[in-house]
Amino acid sequence: MTRSRPRARPDVATDGGIGGVGGAHLSAVDAALRGLLELAALLALGYWGWTTHVGLAAAAWAVGLPLLAAVLWGTFRVPGDPGDASVAIPGPVRLALELALFGGAAGLLADAGRPAIAGGLAAAVALHYLTTRDRVRWLLGG
Repeated sequence: MTRSRPRARPDVATDGGIGGVGGAHLSAVDAALRGLLELAALLALGYWGWTTHVGLAAAAWAVGLPLLAAVLWGTFRVPGDPGDASVAIPGPVRLALELALFGGAAGLLADAGRPAIAGGLAAAVALHYLTTRDRVRWLLGG
């Protein structure tokens, strides 16, 4: 009788990648793009806070909004996705959270007077989800 291995996510390589659970790993390219997008989103949130407010409010928004986003991003995870799930949530909820944070960051960049950069961020996010569409299907339960 053979032991079955945990089911790997379909969008990830099983070797030569980064992170993962049950033998699943993000490809190095996907992991790098995802990390850059996460940093860009946090920077965009801080930029909006700093440029659209004045005085102490600018500093509070510039620090507080990215901090809140990072806490949400790191706390609410789907079991089986890379990283520990401090608070386990269903895949569709995680996908909605990701889209809200990335979309919100792009929208706030546009609001801060940087529509071209906002468009670039939105395009990069779309490219990321296109290249990891199997992960999106996995998050949606299909």
